[in-house]
Order: sequence, then C-alpha cells, then structure tokens
Amino acid sequence: MPTVTIRLFAGAREAAGVGSTQTEASSVADALEWAKTNFGDGFSAVLAASRVWLNGEPADPDSRLSAGDEIAVLPPVSGG
Repeated sequence: MPTVTIRLFAGAREAAGVGSTQTEASSVADALEWAKTNFGDGFSAVLAASRVWLNGEPADPDSRLSAGDEIAVLPPVSGG
C-alpha cells in the first residue's frame, strides 16, 4: 500500500494533537478511517463537518491513492 500524508488544520489539528501524519492506505476512505481510529471520537466529530482534499482538489472517498499523495482535512472556519 502507498504511504500518504494526512495534513490536519485548525480544529482537526487540535483534536488529533498533530498537524500531520503518515499512513499506508489504498483509498481516501481507508486513510480517514485509520485517522478516526487513531485520533478518537473528538477527531471523528471534527472530520464529520470537514472538507477533505486530495492533492489540492476536493476528494472523493473512493479515490485511489499513490505514494506521496497528500490528504488535507479542513474544518469549517469561524470567526469574526
């Protein structure tokens, strides 16, 4: 399986306790399932409201991954 990077921003980073990590996964869905298992319920809740991008483009959960791909988890932005 290819090794990919998962980059976490804002609330996703806070919930996971890291800004990025690497894992081996064959699809975006597999990589995110790994992240939910490893980072717990708080991260899973943030992920449910987040947008997910693959190599700078909106990601389809079924997208197949290649070595070096980057998945970004972008929670909704709030503020004033």
